[in-house]
Amino acid sequence: MLDIHPETPQPRLVKQAADAIARGKIVVVPTDSGYALACRLEDKNAIERIGQIRRDDGIHHMTLSVRDLSELGVYAKVDNVQFRFLKTHIPGPYTFILPATREVPRRLQHEKKRSIGLRVPSQVVLRAILEALDAPILSASLVIPDLDEPLDDPELFPTAVTNQVDLIAGAGFLEQIPGTVLDLTGDDFEVQREGLGGVPPELAD
Repeated sequence: MLDIHPETPQPRLVKQAADAIARGKIVVVPTDSGYALACRLEDKNAIERIGQIRRDDGIHHMTLSVRDLSELGVYAKVDNVQFRFLKTHIPGPYTFILPATREVPRRLQHEKKRSIGLRVPSQVVLRAILEALDAPILSASLVIPDLDEPLDDPELFPTAVTNQVDLIAGAGFLEQIPGTVLDLTGDDFEVQREGLGGVPPELAD
């Protein structure tokens, strides 16, 4: 396990985490909404392993974290209205559902909408890992079925976690609070789930 400072991440440790992801490993990373299982976008084997750990298909619950709006535009089709909305609300604890581009493998897109969930995180350590990796990170919340204890402190992670992942990029205690999910695929933007970050004023009733 890496013990990364939550406010001033050590470059050497950040590089270790990024290198592990680049090599196809599963790394537990901090996010705006708690710890998550992460891998490369292109790594089918790692994606399948995450699905096995969570005991689901590992796809529909996964989001793509990118560094900024420019990189987001590589993986999602964004019109002018969407662009203005996104610019106001990133970085932050939001997942945006947007139409996927051809850069996103078909298996990761919503079967009917051909969409993908994307984030531009504000979490300092995750942003440092994204910079070091120079590529997006695919992630799913750190959820282990039949495990009731909160997975908010890497020092206390049970073997059900540590035995199934390759590396833990620990950044101290992080409460697991789901972020807000916003569907921007239609003419009217919709709140799919209200969570951390709340509902943007533009979408409030």
